Amino acid sequence: MENVKILVVDDEPDILEFLRYNLVKEGYEVFTASNGEEGLSIAEREKPHLIVLDIMMPKMDGVEVCRTLRNNRQFDQTLIAFLTAREEDYSQIAALDVGGDDYITKPIRPRVFTSRIKALLRRPSRTDQADEIDQAEVGDLVIDRERVTVERNGEVIELAKKEFELLNLLISKPGKVFTREEIFRKVWGTDVIVGNRTIDVHIRKLREKIGDGYIKTIKGIGYKFEF
Repeated sequence: MENVKILVVDDEPDILEFLRYNLVKEGYEVFTASNGEEGLSIAEREKPHLIVLDIMMPKMDGVEVCRTLRNNRQFDQTLIAFLTAREEDYSQIAALDVGGDDYITKPIRPRVFTSRIKALLRRPSRTDQADEIDQAEVGDLVIDRERVTVERNGEVIELAKKEFELLNLLISKPGKVFTREEIFRKVWGTDVIVGNRTIDVHIRKLREKIGDGYIKTIKGIGYKFEF
């Protein structure tokens, strides 16, 4: 893919060079940073299409970097993939919970790494229904797909990227029960492997932000939106 900018942020020089080498070999324009603060500075300057973040870094870890990026509207559509040496659910959930799009566990195999990066870059920036109607009103919520915002009674609700895409999917057909498999496929994509609790965490966050009454759990099947 031509003219794609990728920023890699990791405090281990060997890993940083290893990832840079493999991405450059695939034809990407690659920038590197050795800590979170430097990564934010480069992201502001270069506006990369995708950012690869190590979770465990001194001073400012990857989760905090991602949270900062997602609070900046200009990075709403920037893809973010995490690197982690941990395999516990907590690290994976924390990464996705702040708006990450995928996570890749260390040790990193070159083919697997570049394959995951290509899969991420192939993914659409919105859910399938996002291009039909720019704005939807459901109950006391106003969802603006073009601006990627949600308002309730005139007050803007801050949602992470995946939270917005999940809500956008559910409201596309109020009353329809979306299975967990369907949600995974349409929001995260078939190329991304995420933990079993990922959907549950995002649903919990959505309920905290928009209210408990909208999203119904259909036990053993999935979720639906009602108003």
